[in-house]
Amino acid sequence: MDLILLERVEKLGGIGDIVSVKPGYARNFLLPKRKALRATEENKRVFEAQRAQIEADNQKRREAATEQATKVAGKSVVLIRQAGNTGLLYGSVSSRDIAEVLSEVSGVAIAKSQVILDRPIKALGLHTVRVALHAEVSENVTVNVARSADEAELQAKGVDVTKEAEEEEEAPAEVEAEAAADATEADEATEA
Repeated sequence: MDLILLERVEKLGGIGDIVSVKPGYARNFLLPKRKALRATEENKRVFEAQRAQIEADNQKRREAATEQATKVAGKSVVLIRQAGNTGLLYGSVSSRDIAEVLSEVSGVAIAKSQVILDRPIKALGLHTVRVALHAEVSENVTVNVARSADEAELQAKGVDVTKEAEEEEEAPAEVEAEAAADATEADEATEA
């Protein structure tokens, strides 16, 4: 299905481009969201007549998004979640969780659809997440997922908290192994 784009769509094209897409994508996303028009001769004439206005509106939205981007740029948000000793979360961090916390921290209204996760966050640590405020404006924020506020501070300083937990678990095991070896030596000495 051929469409005329009314705004820039990532990985598809810019304003005024005539693109060919699958009918389902057009019917279910591009047309209902008013991101495109069907590429008929009449719609092409209507688009050319309104092109200046459409581009001016897009410029205003881009400027507003750029202003919001300055408030979001470089922010770091902390999310406290339950996790096992290996650092894997009991669940995952969703784009909605990040949007809510980022909105509170930055003072900018962020929708969950603006938070772009490459893959679900299912482990403790620092994660870089892209926030698309406009089709042409995006910023990266750091999401610090930790079990407690103290742990979040350590992670922010670059400490791997999951390694520390493993080392703490290994230490008692080593002590127990040494105690068992000592006990076996004592048993052997008494038998002889």
